[in-house]
Amino acid sequence: MSADNYFITDQNAVYFLTFTVTDWIDVFTRKEYKIEIINSLNYCIEKKGLVVFAWCLMSNHIHLVCKANEGFRISDIIRDFKKFTAKAIVKLISEIPESRKEWLLYRFEFAGKFDSRIKKYKFWQDTNHAVLLDNNEMIDQRINYTHENPVRALIVAEPNEYLFSSARNFAGEKGYVNVQTEV
Repeated sequence: MSADNYFITDQNAVYFLTFTVTDWIDVFTRKEYKIEIINSLNYCIEKKGLVVFAWCLMSNHIHLVCKANEGFRISDIIRDFKKFTAKAIVKLISEIPESRKEWLLYRFEFAGKFDSRIKKYKFWQDTNHAVLLDNNEMIDQRINYTHENPVRALIVAEPNEYLFSSARNFAGEKGYVNVQTEV
C-alpha cells in the first residue's frame, strides 16, 4: 500500500501529477529514454483520451498538468502509461549502449522483490502525487511550477530553453508533446 495521501477522486478533473522513478534514480539522461516518454505521452493523447496542459521531464521524474476526456479514466491512463513505459525503458536499458546497465537493472530488480505485484523490475514508484486543480489560479500555479523545474535545477536560464517541457509550446514554439495551452 502506498504512503501517498493524494487520491484521484474525479476521473475527469484536471490534476497535477508527478511520476517518480524508483529510488529517484536518474534514468532520463539518454535521448532514447526521453523519446520513449514523449512517444508514450503522445500515444495516450491520441488514443487514450489524455489531455496534457503542461509537462516537464526531469532526470528522475515527470510532472504533468492533465485530465482525461469524458468516457476515459485518468487512473486507467496513468496505469497503462506507467506499465508500458516501465517495460519499454527497461528493454531499452538492456539493448542500447548503457554504461550503467547492470547497476540500473539491479536497482529496479531489487525494488521489485519487495512488491508481490511486480514480476521482475519496478521502474516507477507507486505514487502519483495527484493534486486536484479545481480553479484556474491553481492550474496556472502548477503550470508555472512545472515549467520552472529545469530553471530551479540550473539546467536552463529560461523555461522555454528546455526541450523536454511544454514551456516551448507556451512560448509559441513547437514542442515534442501535443499539449493544449488553453484549459
